[in-house]
Amino acid sequence: MTVPRQSVHVDSPTERRNPRTADIDTLPTVEVLQLINAEDRLVPDAVRAALPQLAHAVDLAVAALGGGGRVHYVGAGTSGRLATLDAAELRPTFDVPDGWFAVHHAGGDRALRSAVEDAEDDEDAGADAMASVRPGDFVLGLTASGRTPFVLGALTAAHDRGASTALVSNNPDTTPPPGVDVLVTVDTGPEAIAGSTRMKAGTAQKLVLTSFSTAVMVRMGRTYQNLMVSVRATNAKLRGRTLRILREATGLSAQECSTALTESHGDLKVALVHLLSGVDIRRAAEALRSSEGHVRAALGLLNAHAV
Repeated sequence: MTVPRQSVHVDSPTERRNPRTADIDTLPTVEVLQLINAEDRLVPDAVRAALPQLAHAVDLAVAALGGGGRVHYVGAGTSGRLATLDAAELRPTFDVPDGWFAVHHAGGDRALRSAVEDAEDDEDAGADAMASVRPGDFVLGLTASGRTPFVLGALTAAHDRGASTALVSNNPDTTPPPGVDVLVTVDTGPEAIAGSTRMKAGTAQKLVLTSFSTAVMVRMGRTYQNLMVSVRATNAKLRGRTLRILREATGLSAQECSTALTESHGDLKVALVHLLSGVDIRRAAEALRSSEGHVRAALGLLNAHAV
């Protein structure tokens, strides 16, 4: 039976007391909120400083997906819950194929609803969670302290299995652990309430995850311009959005766009390439297959053939 390994105490900035909020418990409600808001406003700049490293992680993820691999998120507590949320929202937004993204959360599904605090200390459980990782995959670990054993155990095991890896940490003192190819450090400093990493650290990780996955989707051709042309129209609201997107992208009437969507069996990308290029539905679909679903690339192919 594996005995969970205990976390080593780390004097992470997220655990230190914040001198700016030392008297927060003496203030009226609006000033409490103003202090919290002032701390929250520091987060975007901290994320901006880490963008070069995050870009490297995006490129590794794009290479993994382009090569037939998967992207894995690994986290514990708030980090794991945010990762689960991010992955869940990719399918309806970008029609992400099954298997592109997988989430490994310390403590499993039960930890999504209730805190299972000791789960994050089990390094071996993190390693075991990587059983489905294959060579060529990409694994992104998230931990405010940069030291969570479950996450580090997973990254080491993933690296040993031939995956590329990255670690998102809110601790500027974190050094790249063995098995980590990219370290993304987002220095958010001490929390408004000492150690409550669901606050600034969690906000930073939400921004990192949203930026990361959206950039990956853009690079994978799941958008055209800044439009969600891969959206899955699974309800009335999304069907209406699909028609609006097609009208925005083409400048054509609702009737013309509706007809194109019907002829393309609801495939927004096919309808878009058909309308923008003037080719029939079959050729539009073939061009998209040849360009791996990239609308601009498909249009380029059709234009090249027309010359």
